[in-house]
Amino acid sequence: MSSHKLTPEQVAALKQNLIDSPSYRVAYKDADFMEAEDLRPVRLQLELLKPEYYLRKNHIESTIVVFGSARVLPAEQAQHALGQATEHAARHPEDPQAQQALAKASKQVHYSRYYEEARRFAHIVSKRFQVNSPCQFVVVTGGGPGIMEAGNRGAFEADALSVGLNITLPHEQEPNPYISPSVCFHFNYFALRKMHFMMRARALVAFPGGFGTLDELFEALTLVQTEKMARMPIVLVGKSFWSRLVDLDFLVEEGMISPQDRELVSVVETADEVVAILERFYPDCDDCRLPPKGVI
Repeated sequence: MSSHKLTPEQVAALKQNLIDSPSYRVAYKDADFMEAEDLRPVRLQLELLKPEYYLRKNHIESTIVVFGSARVLPAEQAQHALGQATEHAARHPEDPQAQQALAKASKQVHYSRYYEEARRFAHIVSKRFQVNSPCQFVVVTGGGPGIMEAGNRGAFEADALSVGLNITLPHEQEPNPYISPSVCFHFNYFALRKMHFMMRARALVAFPGGFGTLDELFEALTLVQTEKMARMPIVLVGKSFWSRLVDLDFLVEEGMISPQDRELVSVVETADEVVAILERFYPDCDDCRLPPKGVI
């Protein structure tokens, strides 16, 4: 055994080394440890628990999920972009990129009506159903721009709560400014985000969109078809868009789904039609407090 005697300074330095060691950190405060591969089950659990904690804290019992493209612009913004594209194309009539930009801007004007319909729908449903605490039929979106922004914006303009379930993406998505701050969430795992979309859902309203919208739409249809969730209104807004994209009659004819499955979906054109479907399905708003069937 060494008889070397440490100075007080050396003892203090050794103690400080121990305190600074990653192994000494309190586990839940150790960011490096929490991000380790072995901690994935814990991270999954936290992404389930944290939103649940805040949703309960805000007395949110049921939700209406609003999906749609992040690329849809408000009408005023789309019109402005079209004006710029028109001027540019006129100055460069031989430029194919200018003509493509003009065609894209024209499409954006066409689809901007769905931004306004989503905004209007969220305003109506928030005013009509989200009156008292606990909160019912709270609008929940993916938290980003486009149709998501329109949904949160409509609820914001109705002085009502609305939820945003943002997700970490390669091109970072910022939350739109209309989400209620107390229920604005940021997910890393799509699976847990999907669960929170469905856990309180009493209706799903899908506006024109791409892969993400289709993903969530067909997942909801599958959960209802397999009775993992109680039946709820699943409404597609935009007849010309959805009739070309999704042919459920073809699936029935080919025997891939039953005729009854076809009835799970309604296709409409306006916010008022969506509200009418909700009113027929939930003639007494207390119905929306019933827990969903199954494990979700």
